[in-house]
Amino acid sequence: MSARKQLLAGMGQSLPIVLSVALYGTLFGALAIQAGMSPLEVGLMSGLVFSGAAQFVAIELWSTPVAVGTVALATFLVGLRHTLMSAAFEPALRAVPPGRAYLALFFMVDEAWALSLRRAGESRFSMVFYAGLCGSLYVCWIGTTVAGAALGGLVSDPARYGFDVVFTAVFIVLIVGLWRGPRDGLPWAASAVTAVACQQFIPGNWYIFAGGAAGILVAVLVWKPSETVSDED
Repeated sequence: MSARKQLLAGMGQSLPIVLSVALYGTLFGALAIQAGMSPLEVGLMSGLVFSGAAQFVAIELWSTPVAVGTVALATFLVGLRHTLMSAAFEPALRAVPPGRAYLALFFMVDEAWALSLRRAGESRFSMVFYAGLCGSLYVCWIGTTVAGAALGGLVSDPARYGFDVVFTAVFIVLIVGLWRGPRDGLPWAASAVTAVACQQFIPGNWYIFAGGAAGILVAVLVWKPSETVSDED
């Protein structure tokens, strides 16, 4: 397959989730404005962080003045899942030069990771395909978060329109697509149960830390190196 066809294939693979990304990107922008950020700050955050989960957590903890330590720790815990994600992705990047591999990991958001793993299981991994996939998501994320920030004042209560469930719905779809058996659900169950229990009994936002830490711990305990994909599949 030519490079052009691989690029277009990656962009095509992104289309089913671009609409969802656009919806919760707009939601994030609106919430960020309500938390006190400017459209420019929203755009810079989306471009430099490029992580919906981390950015939503940061906005939930946003205050004036910003509790930098608390936000950094919360986003660090949320981002720790990328340690296991990159380990699963490593065989596909084994033949890629280090500079390109690290750049690829920057764009490794949950949706791109899930679709790329599925692609690697069907045919040889292609960086051009990955660029088309991630490039579409990146442009969509930055554009819609800035648009949401610009229109934030028009949507005072995003939950009223059901926008607050879009982010969760996307992850449910990804989970279903990657489901291989009951053991896969252990980290998710541990994270959910711990977060709910902590939210009920401990004041503040500690449920974010607790849920993330519990899910990561269980994932480490049940993960097996032999489960990573191979670029020879």
